[in-house]
Amino acid sequence: MKTNWKTINNRLVKEFTFKDFNESLAFINKVGEESEKINHHPKIVNVYNKVRIELWTHSNNSISELDHKLSKSIDRILE
Repeated sequence: MKTNWKTINNRLVKEFTFKDFNESLAFINKVGEESEKINHHPKIVNVYNKVRIELWTHSNNSISELDHKLSKSIDRILE
């Protein structure tokens, strides 16, 4: 699954589609583990097999190096 991160309203945004809810939930849990490692947490929206992730740094309401770091970690989950 290869998609690109988009910049929308000062956020990195990426949408993922999985086989079913269980697969999307497993992915969300892995994203949570990566987020905890760097103490930087995304907005995650899940509807059945679809997951939307938004990354931005709340303190300055823009995209920071932490957001880029987390986006790369999220991409590696699917490799």
